[in-house]
Amino acid sequence: MLEKVKKYLKETVAELRKMSWPTREELIGSTIVVVVVSLVVAIFIGIVDRILVYAVKAIFGSGVGG
Repeated sequence: MLEKVKKYLKETVAELRKMSWPTREELIGSTIVVVVVSLVVAIFIGIVDRILVYAVKAIFGSGVGG
């Protein structure tokens, strides 16, 4: 069992050394893209939610919804 763990750790370290890690600039750029896309999706979902609330209120009356 211990030999399997040692082999696994050795192979894991070898694979990590083969990886190409992003540069600082690539990492910052990717982070900005993720934040911007997340904000756009959040705004879109908020707008759709607001529209659906108004639609439900129009159909069922003002006693439903927030």
